[in-house]
Formats: sequence, structure tokens, C-alpha cells
Amino acid sequence: MLLYYVRHGDPIYNPDSLTELGHAQAEALAKRLSILGFDKIYASSSNRARQTAEPTCRALGMEAEILDWCNEGYAWRDLTVTNEKGNKCWAFQSHSTSLLLASPEIKALGKDWYSHPFFDGTSFKPGFERIENETDKFMASLGFIHDKENNCYTVAKQQYGRVALFAHQGFGLAFLSALCDIPYPEFCTRFDMGHTGVTVIRIHGNEGEKCIPKILQLSNDSHLYKEGVSTKYQNFFEL
Repeated sequence: MLLYYVRHGDPIYNPDSLTELGHAQAEALAKRLSILGFDKIYASSSNRARQTAEPTCRALGMEAEILDWCNEGYAWRDLTVTNEKGNKCWAFQSHSTSLLLASPEIKALGKDWYSHPFFDGTSFKPGFERIENETDKFMASLGFIHDKENNCYTVAKQQYGRVALFAHQGFGLAFLSALCDIPYPEFCTRFDMGHTGVTVIRIHGNEGEKCIPKILQLSNDSHLYKEGVSTKYQNFFEL
């Protein structure tokens, strides 16, 4: 199975929607994805994720199944800090916190990274565990049972060839961390995803076999180049 994880297009966070550029990105994305075809399409319950999925769904004559647990509002509540300027932001966007996340002391804790004293009294542990548990349920619904002890999956029943999930950046980094058994501090400080970036994960095996997810592409935005849509990463600089 190939799982396509897609971040939403250029957003307006309040009210939750896409900018004109975001809609253009979503249309460019649909031209790319509709060539492939999907067995299932899922989307976060946020408007910006649903609006990004809509052109692809329309092109394929499909409807997205809405997954509220993917809504970034929950991850934003649990996985954020106050930065050096006094503003709320993702932990990986705070310079001092990102340095801590990348430190040897956090790295040594592995998957128990949230046991570090920095996270005492915060919602990081329950917040990340919620995403882990929901990710496991999601993967089980696709026929893959998480073997946490061995950092792999058991193939129960491979039902689909291609599945797409339209969601978010901050949530997505935690989701991919949980899915791939890579400690969150290591993943979120070293990887990122741009608007309508497509991440492709291959998880495959015969029934009863063990398998390991492999990220084949991370935040690929070739559809934007092809359609001449701005590739200005996070609206900061051209890549």
C-alpha cells in the first residue's frame, strides 16, 4: 500500500480556509493525484484540509472520509510552547525548545522523550499518545497492526493500493513520527512539509508478514512547478 500524506494549501487560519494561492495549489495538486487514482481519501475536519482535498475528490468522483482526530487544533493545544518573543508556537519553531529537542539528553530518552523534566506539567505526553493511539487505529483499519515492541507492523489484510490523507504540518510531523516509529523530537526538528507537499509512505507485505513503513518522498511539490504555481516555501523563500 502507498499512503499519500498531503498538507493543506496556503491557509487563512481565521476564518479557517484557503487563500487564492492555496486554491491554486490544490487545483495543481488534483491534476497530479487524479492521474494516480485512490482507493480511499481521508481529510482532517478542518476547512483548509477539506478544501485542499476537494479538487482531487471532484476529479476522481470520490468523497473524502472526515477524520476529526487529525484536526490540527488538538495538536496545537498539546504540542506548543511559548517562544522567546512570548508567542505561542510549535515546539520545533521555538529556537530554544528545538535545541533542547535535538540535545543528547532528549535523544537518549528515545520514545520516552516526554519524560524529560521540561515536559512536566505540560500536555505533550497525553497529546502525543493520543496521536499515537489514533494512528494505530487508523493503520489497523487499513490492515496493518502496529507491533510497537519491534517498531514494525503485522499485515492483517492488505485492502488498498493507494490511500490519501489530507491534513496539516504540525499534526503531520507527529503523525509521521508515530507511524514510522521515529522519536518525535528527532523527526520534528529535522523534517518539514510545505503547502500541498506530498509525502509518500510505502507499507507492504503478505498477510501475516512483518513490514516496516518507508518514506519514499517527503513533501514533494513537483505539481506546483509543473503548473507554474508559486513554490515559495511557507511564504518565506523560494526553493
